[in-house]
Amino acid sequence: MLKRIYNLEKLIKKNKVLVIYGPRRIGKTTLLKNFLDNTKLKYKLDSGDNLRLQDILKSQDFPRIIEYVADNELIALDEAQQIPNIGMGLKIIVDQINNIYVIATGSSSFELSQQIGEPLTGRKKTLTLYPLSQKELKFKYSDYELKEKLNEYLVFGSYPEIITARHKKEKIEVLTEITNSYLLKDILALEKIKSPQLLIKLLQLLAFQLGHQVSLNELANKLNINIRTIERYLDLLEKGFVIKRLGGFSRNLRKEVVGKSKYYFYDNGIRNAIIGQFNNIEDRDDVGALFENFVFMERIKKCAYSQMHRSFYYWRTYDGKEIDLIEEYDGKLFGYEFKWSENKKVSAPKDWVSAYNNTEYKIINRKNYLDFVL
Repeated sequence: MLKRIYNLEKLIKKNKVLVIYGPRRIGKTTLLKNFLDNTKLKYKLDSGDNLRLQDILKSQDFPRIIEYVADNELIALDEAQQIPNIGMGLKIIVDQINNIYVIATGSSSFELSQQIGEPLTGRKKTLTLYPLSQKELKFKYSDYELKEKLNEYLVFGSYPEIITARHKKEKIEVLTEITNSYLLKDILALEKIKSPQLLIKLLQLLAFQLGHQVSLNELANKLNINIRTIERYLDLLEKGFVIKRLGGFSRNLRKEVVGKSKYYFYDNGIRNAIIGQFNNIEDRDDVGALFENFVFMERIKKCAYSQMHRSFYYWRTYDGKEIDLIEEYDGKLFGYEFKWSENKKVSAPKDWVSAYNNTEYKIINRKNYLDFVL
C-alpha cells in the first residue's frame, strides 16, 4: 500500500469540515477508506452519487439531516461535488450536531469551492491531494532509488496506478484511460462545454510550450476562438487540477515581462499522454522541459504538504534574461534555475542581481533536485 503524506486522524476537528480536493484517480477515496478502516469513531460513509443523500442534504431540512446523521460520530462524503448546495448541508451538520466530525472529498475544486466557500466560512479546513510526491515516495524508496527512477517519473508521472503498474504497456494504458475518460470529466459535466476537442487541442498546444511563456493571442488564433474563451478554458483547466499557472515577477515594469504566464501540468504523465509521447528520455528533445515541469510541481507539492507559504513567479526581461522560478517569502526573493544537465554552470542574470539585492540564486539539476523537493 502506498503511504500518503496526510494523516487524517490528526487533521479532523470536531464541528469542522475537512475538505480534500484533487484530480480524479489520485487516491482521495483510498486515503479516506484507509483512515476509516482504522478509526475507532462510529462513522457513516456515503457517496455524492447517492440520489437519496443528494435529496437530504440539499433540502436544508434540519430534522431530516439530523436524522440522517443519527448517532454517528463521523460523516464521510466521497465525491461531494455531486451534491447540490453541499455547503449549506454541511453547515447544518456542523452547526446543529455537537462534537461531529465531517470529511468531504471532491475532484472538482471550482464546483466544490463555489458551493462550500461562503456557507462554511470558519468551519472548514481544505487540503489538496496531488499525484504522489517525492516526499511520499520516500516512504517506499531510498534517495538512490528515487534518482534511479527519475526517468520514469519524467515520462509517466506519479499517479498511484502508475507507480504500482509493472510494465510500460500498462502505464501507457492507465494514462490513456485517465486522459480520455477522467481528466476533463468534471469540467465538461459541470460547465457544459460544447466542444471538448477544443480543450484537448488547447492542452496539446500548452504541452508543446511547456516551460515557455504562453501568448493568449497566439492560442486564440491557432484555435480560431476569442481570447475570452481561451482565458475561461485556462481558468477551468487550472481549477480542474490539470494545469498550474505561473505568473511573471516584476518591480521594474519597463524591462520585465509580466503580461504572459507559463503553464505547467500537474503530472508529467498526463502531459505526455495528451500528445501521445512516451518515448524514453534518451530519445526525446523535450527532456529539459519535462525536468522543469517535474521539479516545479514537486516543489509545489512540498510547499503545500509542509505548509511552507510561498508566492511563486518566473522572471524574464524583454531582452531574454530569465529565471525559471522565483519564490518570495519572509521579505526575501529566491531564484531557481532548472537544468537537466549537471555540467551547465549558470550565474544569476546581472539585471536580476542589480535590481534585487536581497536575493539568493541556485541551480537545480539531476544531482541536487531531491534536496529541493523532499
